[in-house]
Amino acid sequence: MSGAAGNLKTYEDRIISDKGICGGEPVFKGTRVTLRTVLTSLAAGDSTEEILTDFPSLKPDDVQAAIAFTHADELEGIRQGREDMKNGRVSPARKALEAFRRKRAIPR
Repeated sequence: MSGAAGNLKTYEDRIISDKGICGGEPVFKGTRVTLRTVLTSLAAGDSTEEILTDFPSLKPDDVQAAIAFTHADELEGIRQGREDMKNGRVSPARKALEAFRRKRAIPR
């Protein structure tokens, strides 16, 4: 695969979780840099270049893997939500939203 679609699979090769490394928090393979650290930097507006300067053990593909991981996680959440709705299950988040709407009389 190439391009964005290819990146969706590369995160599986670059991001690992091992209880012996950073307490099992997802890290980039061969480093102790956590996925959360990179995602926080991206959310703060840091560029790939800035992240690579701050964490020289990372490669550009690691930053792309972080983005792909987040995208894949979001897609899985959407799929799970659709499956739950189809099977009549309601997620805790959906229950909370519905309760909030009822309390505030917010239209759907």
